[in-house]
Amino acid sequence: MTTVSLKDVTKVFPDGTVAVDNVSLDVADGEFMVLLGPSGCGKSTVLRMVAGLEDPTNGAVILDGRLANELPPRDRGIAMVFQDFALYPHMTVGENIGFPLRLSGVEPTPRQERVADVASALGIGDVLGRRPSQLSGGQRQRVAMGRAIVRRPGLFLMDEPLSNLDSGLRAELRAEISGLVRELGVSTIYVTHDQAEALTMADRVAIMRKGVLQDVGTPTQVYGKPATLYVAAFLGSPRMNLLEASVYVHLDRYVQLNLGDQSLYLQWNDIRARAVSHFHGERIVIGVRAEALTPVGPDHPGDVLHGRIRYLEHHGHESLAFVDIGANAVVVDEVGRGSTEDNAEPNRLRRFGSVVNRLKGRTANAANTAVAERPSQQRESVLSDPGRHHRRAAELAVRLAPYPQVGSGHPLAVSVRMDALHFFDDRGDRIDVGWR
Repeated sequence: MTTVSLKDVTKVFPDGTVAVDNVSLDVADGEFMVLLGPSGCGKSTVLRMVAGLEDPTNGAVILDGRLANELPPRDRGIAMVFQDFALYPHMTVGENIGFPLRLSGVEPTPRQERVADVASALGIGDVLGRRPSQLSGGQRQRVAMGRAIVRRPGLFLMDEPLSNLDSGLRAELRAEISGLVRELGVSTIYVTHDQAEALTMADRVAIMRKGVLQDVGTPTQVYGKPATLYVAAFLGSPRMNLLEASVYVHLDRYVQLNLGDQSLYLQWNDIRARAVSHFHGERIVIGVRAEALTPVGPDHPGDVLHGRIRYLEHHGHESLAFVDIGANAVVVDEVGRGSTEDNAEPNRLRRFGSVVNRLKGRTANAANTAVAERPSQQRESVLSDPGRHHRRAAELAVRLAPYPQVGSGHPLAVSVRMDALHFFDDRGDRIDVGWR
């Protein structure tokens, strides 16, 4: 099998677009690595550089300890599965699957045996005589998978292979793909924008934004302790509630977190209290997921936030109440968009980078030196709002029973699990002690 190592890989296209910005990532032998991020974040470009279909502008692509920058795709021992299946319409299913073996000069009898074995494992053994036009979308995707598997490569590269399928079939196929790849023990890099695919299939997830690597870890790690504000907002449904808070320290007692006219109290014996106390008199971002919030009575003791329901969403198995608690929201989607000028965006794209640099064991200064020629390294506060005339009110997403006996305008008290809070500084970096 194959190991993959990307060392400070950057890809700049001829028009000046920085598609991938100083990405370092290791994929272990037999590991299922998922590259996750929105469209245009650079994840497919990373995959194409590993495949040899794109040349990195800077940095090194290393396969099994060997520098592969100049290695042609056919010599890299990889198999790639594309979003659009890329099947030969004039060939039968069996001929499509066996085509790589035919190119490699494998004799007809052993070729047919390997095709039959792969087709049987994928559940398409009964359609080997059909052409792609006679197959369903799920069957065509299995054929594309079979054509990749039959080569017995050292590395699978999968570029959003399930994005053209309906949700039910996607759920079925992601379980099949995950099980099959692990059974084969082949190293895999899988690209997707779907967090459900990433969190259910991956051994580790690498999350990207605007070409910059934001976080790398197991699904439990990136969901439970996201490295940056962007990762916290990107993962989870409903999205994590992100609230602006001012910090006031009562030494040896507690840290008071002021959310508008209400407060939460982080007890001094909480290991995180000392880290947060460094921001006395400053503003930070508090993140809390819906599962850490419980509706309670108005006189419930402990850390409770009070507000009014602005609106409800009914999802059958549950309802989501969006509660105005009089606090200010931090909206990650708008940060970096450039409120006053179109050219303000590049200066904000890298503000989430320092945590990832620390994860890789490098100082922020070393990372900045590597890209010193680019002005995008400057990082602004996520709590600054240039050009805004008002603050956005926070709408706390709270899970309720299906079709509750409350509606818009009703008061609601919510108990907060303090141990489940996430803290981020004004640069979008996580505030924590021994957080990962």
